[in-house]
Amino acid sequence: MSHPLSLPLDGLSAIVTGAGRGLGRAEALELARLGASVVVNDYGQAGRDGSGEASAAPAQEVVEEIRAAGGRAVAHLGDVSDHEQARSLVELAVDTYGKLDILVNNAGILRDRMIFSMTEDEWDSVIRVHLKGHFNTTHFAAVHWRARSKESGGPVYGRIVNTSSEAFLAGSAGQPNYAAAKGGIVGLTTSTALALAKYGVTTNAICPRARTRMTEDVFAGFQEPEDGRLDPLAPEHVSPLVGYLASPAAAGVNGQLLVVHGGMVAIAERPKVAAKFDSSKEAFTFDELDELLSPYYADRPPNETFAAAEVLGLKRG
Repeated sequence: MSHPLSLPLDGLSAIVTGAGRGLGRAEALELARLGASVVVNDYGQAGRDGSGEASAAPAQEVVEEIRAAGGRAVAHLGDVSDHEQARSLVELAVDTYGKLDILVNNAGILRDRMIFSMTEDEWDSVIRVHLKGHFNTTHFAAVHWRARSKESGGPVYGRIVNTSSEAFLAGSAGQPNYAAAKGGIVGLTTSTALALAKYGVTTNAICPRARTRMTEDVFAGFQEPEDGRLDPLAPEHVSPLVGYLASPAAAGVNGQLLVVHGGMVAIAERPKVAAKFDSSKEAFTFDELDELLSPYYADRPPNETFAAAEVLGLKRG
């Protein structure tokens, strides 16, 4: 994997969290293919719920795969939900490659349960890994870019790609912790986009659909192609968008949420006002609200929401 100057990420360094398997692995490989030097972060626990002993194997295997193709990569085995380990992750990138240019936040776990059955620990653990994990790495990357910008007296190169989910857009009855974390990541993304733009840093989020160990239950009914074609839910459909958002070509893309899967990218708009009602008096009364709102909702389909499966064109096999 030699890196001619024509490669869009040549000379840039990247961190990809949760990169030992699934989406993160595909993203790390894609960034390396495009010329980036990569820090492959993965805590390496066997269970998708965050259980099991931490292992160096998943991250190291991806590192060896990148190196075998001629790329540059090092492994980091820390837990991004730990503030100090996130600091060490960013420091490893800076110490190894001289600077950090790209941060892809992907690490996460699942502990699914209906809201009436969920334990406090099941809630806290998912929020911690997804939302706090995104914050931790973003914080230390932002400190790095702000310091470099002040030192140089102008903007620097910085790209953040966060991982949200359609569980936030469409709701997911058995994943209140996961949906809340992914919604929080969108809020973190838009806030960070505004805060870091003046330093030359862009921050965007993706809602990917991919068949990984995290989603094996979700996509159990969607059959993989039997004719050798690439699975529409393969992570390799998602990673090119991450590569684009990490590149100089995406300098004008900031604070955006993009849904991606199987050869499709949809740009999500921020919520719009669907209807507006004004009080005829100084303040609303119960009766006036009943007269205005009840007919409005009576005329709308029940549980009207973002029809994710229809928008993405998914069909069950």
